[in-house]
Amino acid sequence: MLIVQKYGGSSLGSAGHLLNVARKVKAAVDQGYQVVVVVSAMGDSTDALVGLAGQMSTVPSARELDQLLSTGETQSSALMAMALEQMGVPAKSFSGRLAGIVTTYDYGKARIEQVDPKELRKALAVGLTPVIAGFQGVTQSGDVSTLGRGGSDLTAIAVANALGADRCEIYSDVAGVFTADPRIVPSASPLDILSYDEMLELASQGAQVLQTQAVEFAKGQQVPIYARSTFSDEPGTVIAESDSMEKPAVTAVALNRHIAKLGLIGVPDAPGVAALLFGELAEQGVNVELIIQAVSHNQLNDIAFTIEEQDVNKAEPVVTECLKKMGGQSLVIDTEVAKVSAIGSGMLGRPGVAARVFQALASGGVNIQMIGTSEIKISCIIARADAEKALAAIHDAFGLGASEEMLEE
Repeated sequence: MLIVQKYGGSSLGSAGHLLNVARKVKAAVDQGYQVVVVVSAMGDSTDALVGLAGQMSTVPSARELDQLLSTGETQSSALMAMALEQMGVPAKSFSGRLAGIVTTYDYGKARIEQVDPKELRKALAVGLTPVIAGFQGVTQSGDVSTLGRGGSDLTAIAVANALGADRCEIYSDVAGVFTADPRIVPSASPLDILSYDEMLELASQGAQVLQTQAVEFAKGQQVPIYARSTFSDEPGTVIAESDSMEKPAVTAVALNRHIAKLGLIGVPDAPGVAALLFGELAEQGVNVELIIQAVSHNQLNDIAFTIEEQDVNKAEPVVTECLKKMGGQSLVIDTEVAKVSAIGSGMLGRPGVAARVFQALASGGVNIQMIGTSEIKISCIIARADAEKALAAIHDAFGLGASEEMLEE
């Protein structure tokens, strides 16, 4: 049986943590499994490298930044291979290039185009345990590229698919996926199974268990994911196609504090206005999430939308220029907002779910600024100061928390 195991930065925060992971890998090998290991950078080393880059340049080259950031995972893979060798497990470290991972040219957020696993297969054939530096690949011209935050998840799932692995295990510091972030909602319960669509919504709405792009890939290739804790033997959560007929209306709730709301006031109510604005933002690589256009009044509209907070500096000059071209009145930017989302495939065709979400927020004294929905998601933009109580209010309203008896255990 061939398994791919990915270990995140929190699992590799020190030499002791790294040795603990090596022991887990050895235990799997000793049980007769062939194991391919994918590692992230140790602890917060990626953030440290980003900080160093900022000291060298206010706007570092995307290509050079990828060259720099990829070194964190390269260090982890070499150290892990050394630790396994010391424990009697023959191992070999692989960069993204050696692992055959070819990506697009979108530095910092590249997508995997193909994985050629021939070198990995050669290593497995002679009894070696491959240890792959996650988060990275190479372009067709051979330049190093990175896959975005959480990109090691994508590495693991893509490699598992290319090798035809029996399972892909994603290890972190939490025991799977919970009904809410247990650091914010202590009564949050672990989930045994999630559909790809539910996990995709959770990941895109702020749950930091798995990278969104990785879940998209897993869904497209039908690769089951086992999300587990490095530090316990809990079974964790399985993410796969779910054929359960009876599901709760809401499976989990998610919170994203890292967003901003932009409002264009007094925009002409005319064809092409939205196309101009969102076309220009797309050209600058700014991802827009929720969009609301007010009812026209005196041939004028207000348009509000949300983006990632990190994109505000990139978006502001673009929106300001568009506003000028349109003849709009003013731009309002609010960075003190958050997004809380209720997610569950069981809400399909079930009336009253949205009303229940809104009532929970109202009972908690939380004002809703914007609303966005999909077939399995209801998202509300609220003041960032209300974020934690909003998350807990919706979680409690749908009875997602563990019972007092479970908490005592």
